[in-house]
Amino acid sequence: MAQEIALITGASSGIGEAFARRLARDGRHLVLVARRADRLESLARDLAAAHGVRVEPIAQDLVRSGACRELIEEVERRGLVVDWLVNNAGFGTVGAFHELPVDKEVEEVRLNVEALVELTGRCLPGMVARRRGAVVNLASMAGFSATPYMTIYGATKAFVLSFSEGLAVELRGTGVDVLCVCPGFTRTEFQNQAGVEVHRVPEFAWMSAEQVVDQSVRAVGRQTVLVNGVMNGMIVGTMRHLPRGIASRIAAGLVTPRAAG
Repeated sequence: MAQEIALITGASSGIGEAFARRLARDGRHLVLVARRADRLESLARDLAAAHGVRVEPIAQDLVRSGACRELIEEVERRGLVVDWLVNNAGFGTVGAFHELPVDKEVEEVRLNVEALVELTGRCLPGMVARRRGAVVNLASMAGFSATPYMTIYGATKAFVLSFSEGLAVELRGTGVDVLCVCPGFTRTEFQNQAGVEVHRVPEFAWMSAEQVVDQSVRAVGRQTVLVNGVMNGMIVGTMRHLPRGIASRIAAGLVTPRAAG
């Protein structure tokens, strides 16, 4: 019989790593996916030793054409089936869209949207057939309004939010849960990698990756959309009642490109 696992993309750091640590502690067997093989392998060894679960690291660049299909084929070859899918892999770019390299923006759409859709589409039929499973999609508070200077990132997260909400309705009564996680500002490597300046964000608005994940795991099966943190929930509620143009200008004031040098 195939062994059920939680497949986590973007698992080598940040929220993805926090998901891996939490689910291993809960006794779930794991497949960890990211580009950085060394970090994945080290994390897999640590989690297997600490919690006695099976942890399979698979280094894969999900932007590459055919990578998602190859990943699921490899999971099946190892005698595993995906019971939980955590679509966490993604990245953001910062700057005026017309000044950014378009190839990188297209890669952002491929990872944040296309890979998420394809992995969900490849895993979901099996979950429905078994009448159990969970799809956890990582969106962002940025998905609730336009986000100038992170225009592509916000647009991709708006897609993830809408996709997840529609999917949840379709899957009612199947035994498969869908959760769209919408973190606010979270202390991970994301800000440095994206080159974003966040000094205007107040200290109280920040959360840790562990806090985000703990809230997310508790929310699976209980709700479809989770905005992490009471303060963030209040902000999103307020923004949704503002004219979209005003909400966009507020978002632009919070996140700006980091100055060169």
